[in-house]
Amino acid sequence: MTDPRHPAKPRPGDRIAVLSPSAGLPGLFPLPYELGLRRLRDEFGLTPVEYPTTRRMGASAEDRAADLHAAFADPDVKAVIASIGGDDQITVLPHLDRDLLRAHPKPFFGFSDNTNLLLFLRELGIVGYHGASVMVELGRPGAVHPATAASLRAALFTPGPYELTPSPAYRDVDVPWDDPEGFAREPGSEPSGGWSWHRADRVVEGLGWGGNLEVLSWLLMADRVDGAAGSRAGNVLFLETSEEMPGAEEVHRILRCMGERGLLQQFPALLMGRAKSWSFANRLDARAKEHHRAQQRAAVLRALDVYAPATMAVFDVELGHTDPQYVVPVGGLVRVDGPARRIHVTY
Repeated sequence: MTDPRHPAKPRPGDRIAVLSPSAGLPGLFPLPYELGLRRLRDEFGLTPVEYPTTRRMGASAEDRAADLHAAFADPDVKAVIASIGGDDQITVLPHLDRDLLRAHPKPFFGFSDNTNLLLFLRELGIVGYHGASVMVELGRPGAVHPATAASLRAALFTPGPYELTPSPAYRDVDVPWDDPEGFAREPGSEPSGGWSWHRADRVVEGLGWGGNLEVLSWLLMADRVDGAAGSRAGNVLFLETSEEMPGAEEVHRILRCMGERGLLQQFPALLMGRAKSWSFANRLDARAKEHHRAQQRAAVLRALDVYAPATMAVFDVELGHTDPQYVVPVGGLVRVDGPARRIHVTY
Protein backbone atom coordinates (compact mmCIF):
# COMPACT_ATOMS: atom_id res chain seq x y z
CA MET A 1 0.00 0.00 0.00
CA THR A 2 1.24 3.49 -0.84
CA ASP A 3 1.16 6.28 1.72
CA PRO A 4 -2.50 7.29 2.05
CA ARG A 5 -3.54 10.61 0.59
CA HIS A 6 -6.23 12.92 1.88
CA PRO A 7 -8.88 13.51 -0.80
CA ALA A 8 -9.82 17.13 -1.46
CA LYS A 9 -12.31 18.38 1.09
CA PRO A 10 -15.75 19.74 0.28
CA ARG A 11 -16.77 23.32 0.92
CA PRO A 12 -20.11 24.62 2.20
CA GLY A 13 -22.55 24.57 -0.69
CA ASP A 14 -21.08 21.40 -2.22
CA ARG A 15 -22.99 18.19 -2.89
CA ILE A 16 -22.47 15.18 -0.59
CA ALA A 17 -23.59 11.67 -1.52
CA VAL A 18 -25.74 9.92 1.08
CA LEU A 19 -25.47 6.16 0.61
CA SER A 20 -26.49 2.95 2.35
CA PRO A 21 -23.61 0.56 1.60
CA SER A 22 -24.94 -1.72 4.37
CA ALA A 23 -28.62 -1.53 5.34
CA GLY A 24 -31.29 0.66 3.73
CA LEU A 25 -32.74 1.63 7.10
CA PRO A 26 -33.71 5.15 5.98
CA GLY A 27 -36.65 3.51 4.25
CA LEU A 28 -37.87 1.97 7.51
CA PHE A 29 -37.05 4.82 9.89
CA PRO A 30 -37.47 8.15 8.12
CA LEU A 31 -37.57 10.26 11.29
CA PRO A 32 -33.85 10.27 12.23
CA TYR A 33 -32.85 10.06 8.57
CA GLU A 34 -34.79 13.14 7.46
CA LEU A 35 -33.57 14.98 10.55
CA GLY A 36 -29.99 14.13 9.63
CA LEU A 37 -30.49 15.30 6.05
CA ARG A 38 -31.93 18.59 7.28
CA ARG A 39 -28.93 19.17 9.53
CA LEU A 40 -26.51 18.38 6.70
CA ARG A 41 -28.21 21.17 4.74
CA ASP A 42 -28.92 23.71 7.48
CA GLU A 43 -26.00 23.28 9.89
CA PHE A 44 -23.20 22.10 7.60
CA GLY A 45 -24.25 23.86 4.41
CA LEU A 46 -24.01 20.73 2.25
CA THR A 47 -26.46 19.47 -0.36
CA PRO A 48 -27.34 15.78 0.21
CA VAL A 49 -27.72 13.62 -2.89
CA GLU A 50 -29.49 10.27 -2.54
CA TYR A 51 -28.96 7.18 -4.71
CA PRO A 52 -31.26 4.31 -5.71
CA THR A 53 -30.45 2.03 -2.76
CA THR A 54 -30.19 4.70 -0.05
CA ARG A 55 -33.72 3.97 1.23
CA ARG A 56 -34.04 0.39 -0.08
CA MET A 57 -33.85 -2.49 2.38
CA GLY A 58 -32.56 -5.72 0.88
CA ALA A 59 -30.72 -4.08 -2.01
CA SER A 60 -28.26 -6.42 -3.68
CA ALA A 61 -24.54 -6.08 -3.08
CA GLU A 62 -24.13 -5.31 -6.79
CA ASP A 63 -26.63 -2.43 -6.64
CA ARG A 64 -25.02 -0.96 -3.54
CA ALA A 65 -21.61 -1.15 -5.23
CA ALA A 66 -23.09 0.61 -8.27
CA ASP A 67 -24.24 3.47 -6.05
CA LEU A 68 -20.75 3.79 -4.60
CA HIS A 69 -19.25 3.87 -8.08
CA ALA A 70 -21.72 6.52 -9.23
CA ALA A 71 -21.07 8.71 -6.19
CA PHE A 72 -17.28 8.52 -6.41
CA ALA A 73 -17.22 9.05 -10.18
CA ASP A 74 -19.52 12.10 -10.14
CA PRO A 75 -17.30 15.21 -10.28
CA ASP A 76 -20.04 17.32 -8.69
CA VAL A 77 -20.11 15.15 -5.56
CA LYS A 78 -17.35 16.22 -3.19
CA ALA A 79 -17.81 13.77 -0.28
CA VAL A 80 -19.71 10.60 0.65
CA ILE A 81 -21.41 9.75 3.95
CA ALA A 82 -23.16 6.56 5.06
CA SER A 83 -26.75 6.74 6.23
CA ILE A 84 -26.14 3.98 8.81
CA GLY A 85 -24.27 0.71 9.32
CA GLY A 86 -25.48 -2.88 9.12
CA ASP A 87 -23.85 -6.29 8.99
CA ASP A 88 -23.22 -7.42 5.39
CA GLN A 89 -21.12 -4.70 3.73
CA ILE A 90 -18.39 -7.32 3.38
CA THR A 91 -20.44 -8.77 0.49
CA VAL A 92 -20.17 -5.46 -1.40
CA LEU A 93 -16.38 -5.40 -1.46
CA PRO A 94 -15.88 -7.98 -4.27
CA HIS A 95 -18.03 -5.83 -6.58
CA LEU A 96 -16.02 -2.63 -6.11
CA ASP A 97 -13.89 -1.26 -8.94
CA ARG A 98 -10.54 -0.46 -7.37
CA ASP A 99 -9.34 1.55 -10.36
CA LEU A 100 -12.46 3.72 -10.38
CA LEU A 101 -12.26 4.51 -6.66
CA ARG A 102 -8.53 5.15 -6.84
CA ALA A 103 -9.02 7.51 -9.79
CA HIS A 104 -11.80 9.48 -8.06
CA PRO A 105 -10.93 9.70 -4.36
CA LYS A 106 -13.56 11.28 -2.11
CA PRO A 107 -13.73 11.76 1.67
CA PHE A 108 -15.91 8.92 2.99
CA PHE A 109 -17.56 9.09 6.42
CA GLY A 110 -19.09 6.20 8.33
CA PHE A 111 -18.40 3.71 11.11
CA SER A 112 -19.52 0.32 12.43
CA ASP A 113 -20.10 -1.91 9.36
CA ASN A 114 -18.56 0.85 7.24
CA THR A 115 -15.22 -0.35 8.62
CA ASN A 116 -15.31 -2.58 5.52
CA LEU A 117 -15.22 0.29 3.06
CA LEU A 118 -12.90 2.44 5.17
CA LEU A 119 -10.20 -0.23 5.24
CA PHE A 120 -10.80 -1.03 1.56
CA LEU A 121 -10.19 2.63 0.69
CA ARG A 122 -7.12 2.70 2.90
CA GLU A 123 -5.65 -0.21 0.97
CA LEU A 124 -6.13 1.91 -2.15
CA GLY A 125 -4.19 4.74 -0.51
CA ILE A 126 -7.25 6.88 0.30
CA VAL A 127 -7.78 8.36 3.77
CA GLY A 128 -11.33 7.84 5.07
CA TYR A 129 -13.06 8.94 8.24
CA HIS A 130 -14.35 6.56 10.90
CA GLY A 131 -17.26 8.44 12.40
CA ALA A 132 -20.55 10.14 11.65
CA SER A 133 -23.66 8.73 10.01
CA VAL A 134 -26.79 10.51 8.90
CA MET A 135 -29.22 8.58 11.09
CA VAL A 136 -27.23 8.43 14.34
CA GLU A 137 -24.89 11.38 14.85
CA LEU A 138 -26.65 13.85 12.53
CA GLY A 139 -30.08 12.44 13.41
CA ARG A 140 -29.42 12.61 17.17
CA PRO A 141 -32.38 13.53 19.39
CA GLY A 142 -32.44 17.15 20.50
CA ALA A 143 -29.41 18.38 18.57
CA VAL A 144 -26.10 17.18 17.21
CA HIS A 145 -23.75 16.95 20.18
CA PRO A 146 -21.43 20.00 20.10
CA ALA A 147 -18.28 17.87 20.39
CA THR A 148 -19.46 15.60 17.58
CA ALA A 149 -20.37 18.58 15.40
CA ALA A 150 -16.99 20.26 15.95
CA SER A 151 -15.05 17.11 15.08
CA LEU A 152 -17.18 16.36 12.02
CA ARG A 153 -16.96 19.96 10.81
CA ALA A 154 -13.17 19.92 11.12
CA ALA A 155 -12.89 16.55 9.34
CA LEU A 156 -15.17 17.74 6.54
CA PHE A 157 -13.76 21.19 5.88
CA THR A 158 -10.45 21.86 7.64
CA PRO A 159 -7.18 20.05 6.90
CA GLY A 160 -4.61 19.71 9.64
CA PRO A 161 -4.33 18.51 13.24
CA TYR A 162 -7.29 18.34 15.61
CA GLU A 163 -7.15 17.54 19.31
CA LEU A 164 -9.48 14.99 20.85
CA THR A 165 -10.35 15.76 24.47
CA PRO A 166 -12.20 13.68 27.06
CA SER A 167 -15.88 14.55 27.36
CA PRO A 168 -17.13 14.98 30.94
CA ALA A 169 -20.36 13.15 30.11
CA TYR A 170 -21.60 10.54 27.65
CA ARG A 171 -24.78 8.81 26.53
CA ASP A 172 -25.48 5.33 25.23
CA VAL A 173 -29.19 4.93 26.08
CA ASP A 174 -31.05 5.16 22.79
CA VAL A 175 -34.39 6.66 21.77
CA PRO A 176 -36.75 4.57 19.60
CA TRP A 177 -36.42 5.68 15.99
CA ASP A 178 -40.20 5.97 15.62
CA ASP A 179 -40.75 8.23 18.65
CA PRO A 180 -41.19 11.89 17.59
CA GLU A 181 -41.53 13.07 21.19
CA GLY A 182 -38.26 11.42 22.17
CA PHE A 183 -36.45 13.08 19.27
CA ALA A 184 -37.71 16.50 20.31
CA ARG A 185 -35.89 16.34 23.67
CA GLU A 186 -32.21 16.52 24.54
CA PRO A 187 -31.25 13.00 25.69
CA GLY A 188 -29.94 12.35 29.18
CA SER A 189 -26.29 11.73 29.92
CA GLU A 190 -24.08 10.49 32.73
CA PRO A 191 -20.52 11.20 33.93
CA SER A 192 -17.90 9.64 31.70
CA GLY A 193 -15.00 9.22 34.11
CA GLY A 194 -12.58 10.43 31.44
CA TRP A 195 -9.93 8.34 29.70
CA SER A 196 -7.85 5.56 31.21
CA TRP A 197 -4.18 5.29 30.14
CA HIS A 198 -1.94 2.21 30.10
CA ARG A 199 1.85 2.37 29.65
CA ALA A 200 1.61 6.09 28.91
CA ASP A 201 5.36 6.71 29.08
CA ARG A 202 6.09 7.88 25.53
CA VAL A 203 4.79 9.60 22.40
CA VAL A 204 3.55 7.48 19.48
CA GLU A 205 2.78 8.92 16.07
CA GLY A 206 1.54 6.80 13.20
CA LEU A 207 -1.19 6.26 10.64
CA GLY A 208 -4.59 5.25 11.98
CA TRP A 209 -5.85 1.72 11.29
CA GLY A 210 -8.83 -0.14 12.71
CA GLY A 211 -12.55 0.33 13.25
CA ASN A 212 -15.29 -1.83 14.68
CA LEU A 213 -13.79 -4.91 16.33
CA GLU A 214 -16.51 -7.35 15.29
CA VAL A 215 -16.40 -6.22 11.65
CA LEU A 216 -12.62 -6.33 11.66
CA SER A 217 -12.77 -9.94 12.85
CA TRP A 218 -15.05 -10.81 9.92
CA LEU A 219 -12.67 -9.15 7.47
CA LEU A 220 -9.76 -11.10 8.87
CA MET A 221 -11.71 -14.38 8.73
CA ALA A 222 -12.62 -13.71 5.09
CA ASP A 223 -9.03 -12.67 4.35
CA ARG A 224 -10.24 -9.30 3.07
CA VAL A 225 -7.55 -7.18 4.74
CA ASP A 226 -3.79 -7.53 4.78
CA GLY A 227 -2.95 -8.76 8.25
CA ALA A 228 0.51 -10.08 7.44
CA ALA A 229 3.35 -9.54 9.87
CA GLY A 230 4.86 -6.11 9.37
CA SER A 231 2.11 -4.73 7.13
CA ARG A 232 0.92 -2.29 9.81
CA ALA A 233 4.13 -1.79 11.77
CA GLY A 234 4.13 1.56 13.56
CA ASN A 235 0.47 2.34 12.91
CA VAL A 236 -1.91 3.46 15.65
CA LEU A 237 -4.68 0.92 16.18
CA PHE A 238 -8.17 2.10 17.13
CA LEU A 239 -11.04 -0.22 17.98
CA GLU A 240 -14.63 0.00 19.16
CA THR A 241 -17.48 -2.43 19.83
CA SER A 242 -21.06 -2.23 18.63
CA GLU A 243 -24.54 -2.10 20.14
CA GLU A 244 -24.51 -5.90 20.09
CA MET A 245 -22.24 -5.52 23.13
CA PRO A 246 -19.84 -8.45 22.67
CA GLY A 247 -18.77 -9.94 25.97
CA ALA A 248 -15.29 -9.72 27.39
CA GLU A 249 -14.40 -13.27 26.36
CA GLU A 250 -15.37 -12.64 22.75
CA VAL A 251 -13.32 -9.42 22.71
CA HIS A 252 -10.34 -11.28 24.15
CA ARG A 253 -10.66 -14.12 21.64
CA ILE A 254 -10.69 -11.73 18.68
CA LEU A 255 -7.62 -9.90 19.99
CA ARG A 256 -5.92 -13.20 20.76
CA CYS A 257 -6.41 -14.29 17.15
CA MET A 258 -5.02 -10.95 15.96
CA GLY A 259 -2.03 -11.64 18.19
CA GLU A 260 -1.57 -15.17 16.87
CA ARG A 261 -1.65 -13.77 13.36
CA GLY A 262 1.19 -11.39 14.25
CA LEU A 263 -1.02 -8.35 13.79
CA LEU A 264 -1.68 -7.01 17.29
CA GLN A 265 1.97 -6.55 18.16
CA GLN A 266 2.56 -4.27 15.16
CA PHE A 267 0.80 -1.35 16.84
CA PRO A 268 2.74 0.73 19.40
CA ALA A 269 -0.49 2.41 20.53
CA LEU A 270 -4.16 1.49 20.82
CA LEU A 271 -7.17 3.79 21.18
CA MET A 272 -10.13 1.83 22.54
CA GLY A 273 -13.53 3.45 22.15
CA ARG A 274 -15.92 3.61 25.08
CA ALA A 275 -17.80 0.32 24.97
CA LYS A 276 -21.47 0.56 24.09
CA SER A 277 -23.13 -0.76 27.24
CA TRP A 278 -26.88 -0.38 26.64
CA SER A 279 -29.23 -1.56 23.92
CA PHE A 280 -32.95 -2.22 23.60
CA ALA A 281 -32.15 -5.93 23.87
CA ASN A 282 -29.81 -5.48 26.85
CA ARG A 283 -30.88 -2.57 29.07
CA LEU A 284 -28.16 -2.47 31.69
CA ASP A 285 -28.35 -0.17 34.69
CA ALA A 286 -25.49 2.16 35.62
CA ARG A 287 -23.67 -0.39 37.75
CA ALA A 288 -23.96 -3.15 35.14
CA LYS A 289 -22.80 -0.79 32.41
CA GLU A 290 -19.64 0.07 34.32
CA HIS A 291 -19.03 -3.65 34.95
CA HIS A 292 -19.40 -4.39 31.21
CA ARG A 293 -16.86 -1.72 30.32
CA ALA A 294 -14.46 -2.78 33.07
CA GLN A 295 -14.60 -6.41 31.91
CA GLN A 296 -13.92 -5.40 28.34
CA ARG A 297 -10.99 -3.23 29.44
CA ALA A 298 -9.54 -6.17 31.37
CA ALA A 299 -9.94 -8.44 28.33
CA VAL A 300 -8.04 -6.00 26.12
CA LEU A 301 -5.24 -5.66 28.67
CA ARG A 302 -5.02 -9.44 29.00
CA ALA A 303 -4.42 -9.76 25.24
CA LEU A 304 -1.93 -6.90 25.20
CA ASP A 305 0.02 -8.41 28.09
CA VAL A 306 0.61 -11.59 26.08
CA TYR A 307 1.01 -10.31 22.52
CA ALA A 308 1.92 -6.60 22.74
CA PRO A 309 3.26 -5.89 26.22
CA ALA A 310 4.92 -2.63 25.16
CA THR A 311 1.81 -1.17 23.50
CA MET A 312 0.39 2.01 25.01
CA ALA A 313 -3.41 2.00 25.32
CA VAL A 314 -6.08 4.62 25.98
CA PHE A 315 -9.53 3.43 27.02
CA ASP A 316 -12.97 5.05 26.82
CA VAL A 317 -12.07 7.37 23.95
CA GLU A 318 -15.09 8.99 22.32
CA LEU A 319 -15.04 6.98 19.09
CA GLY A 320 -17.47 4.51 17.60
CA HIS A 321 -20.82 3.67 19.20
CA THR A 322 -20.84 6.43 21.79
CA ASP A 323 -22.20 9.95 22.16
CA PRO A 324 -20.40 12.30 21.73
CA GLN A 325 -18.37 10.76 18.96
CA TYR A 326 -15.09 11.92 17.45
CA VAL A 327 -14.06 11.27 13.86
CA VAL A 328 -10.84 9.25 13.51
CA PRO A 329 -8.94 9.25 10.20
CA VAL A 330 -8.28 5.82 8.69
CA GLY A 331 -4.86 6.28 7.14
CA GLY A 332 -4.42 9.77 8.55
CA LEU A 333 -1.87 10.69 11.19
CA VAL A 334 -2.67 10.00 14.85
CA ARG A 335 -0.44 11.29 17.64
CA VAL A 336 -0.78 9.78 21.12
CA ASP A 337 1.21 11.70 23.74
CA GLY A 338 1.31 9.54 26.85
CA PRO A 339 3.20 11.86 29.23
CA ALA A 340 0.96 14.81 28.31
CA ARG A 341 -2.21 12.65 28.14
CA ARG A 342 -3.17 14.17 24.78
CA ILE A 343 -4.41 12.78 21.45
CA HIS A 344 -4.27 14.59 18.11
CA VAL A 345 -5.56 13.39 14.76
CA THR A 346 -4.89 14.89 11.35
CA TYR A 347 -7.89 15.54 9.13
